[in-house]
Amino acid sequence: MKYLIVLGDGMADVPLAELGGKTPLEAANIPNMDFIAKNGASGMAKTIPDGMNPGSDVASLSVLGYNPAEVYTGRAPLEAASIGVNLSPNDTALRCNLVTIADGKMDDYSAGHIGTDEASILINDINSKLSDSTTSFYPGKSYRHLMVSKRKFNGVKLVPPHDISGQAVAGYMPGGDGSDELKLIMEKASKILKEHDVNRKRMARGDKPATDIWLWGEGTRPAVSPFREKYGLDGAVISAVDLVNGIGIYLGFEVVNVPGATGYIDTNYEGKAENALKALKKVDIVYLHIEAPDETGHNGDLKNKIKSMEDIDLKVLKKIIAEMPQFGEYRILVMSDHPTPVKLRTHTSDPVNFAIYGTGVKSNGASAFSEKEALNTKFFFSDGYKLMGYFLGKKG
Repeated sequence: MKYLIVLGDGMADVPLAELGGKTPLEAANIPNMDFIAKNGASGMAKTIPDGMNPGSDVASLSVLGYNPAEVYTGRAPLEAASIGVNLSPNDTALRCNLVTIADGKMDDYSAGHIGTDEASILINDINSKLSDSTTSFYPGKSYRHLMVSKRKFNGVKLVPPHDISGQAVAGYMPGGDGSDELKLIMEKASKILKEHDVNRKRMARGDKPATDIWLWGEGTRPAVSPFREKYGLDGAVISAVDLVNGIGIYLGFEVVNVPGATGYIDTNYEGKAENALKALKKVDIVYLHIEAPDETGHNGDLKNKIKSMEDIDLKVLKKIIAEMPQFGEYRILVMSDHPTPVKLRTHTSDPVNFAIYGTGVKSNGASAFSEKEALNTKFFFSDGYKLMGYFLGKKG
């Protein structure tokens, strides 16, 4: 049996007046997702345990069959694995966004989705000027980078920048133990960035400058058992997001890099589908992660959120549905990891809809791939991590 998970990050949403009371999924033209829902098993899964932050870190661990309440230690340590940073037991990793702060407000949590080449120059320059025996900076992709410290920062309070889009940042600066040190680092980095040639060039061509770094997502190295040890299968992960690739590395998955995969609406959808099918010739399960719906949700961009889901449907799922039969027995799981409602522009902890299609799976009555149709089936996983065991036809 071969297994393929197509994860549309943040696809789930809420009914919107401008869509006549429909959700973006209900308004989108997604015949292939609808086919999977109609001919397979649809339901809802609570991927975010009570009391935990509704991030893609927690949610992806749930989707991949791990109880976040038992294994999660923070977002940044997962990203560290993806960019080749081997954390010692005494290290604390923190996510380091390049952001645009204007008039004291979080103007853009991604610095205009800055390209990796320019971002790397900025982060490497910050590292050369601010690193010391306890602190180092590491470049990742686009606006997503890493700071590693020898300090524990127990009790520090940090807020994700995408949660405060358009809001004054003064009330969301680091707080608690170690916060003075972090605020000083952010202040020094801001001075470096605002005088940097890269930002002068960005502004000259009309792009948003990376005015600041924003630290969040702190944590220490997790202890996660390999997927083969837990489920008896070998896997691969395909994503343009360091966080997701980092989770895959901890699980023992092969990381498949796809040229042109950006983590945004201009990503190489077709390349992701082709590489997923190719990877399945070598491994048992592939986790195909597509970030675009989440990014458009954070931007409050309803039009492009709908388009991103239609692109997933046409450019990814159409090919996958057509070509999975080559493997004989197979199953496909389509779902979100968490909702990213365009009205809120941030993640929520609400359950998400899923649909499973393939060998041995019978229809349970859904007529479309949507939150409402999935809810009507009354098929619900209150512990979202248990969905994996059902998908695989074995206990998790």
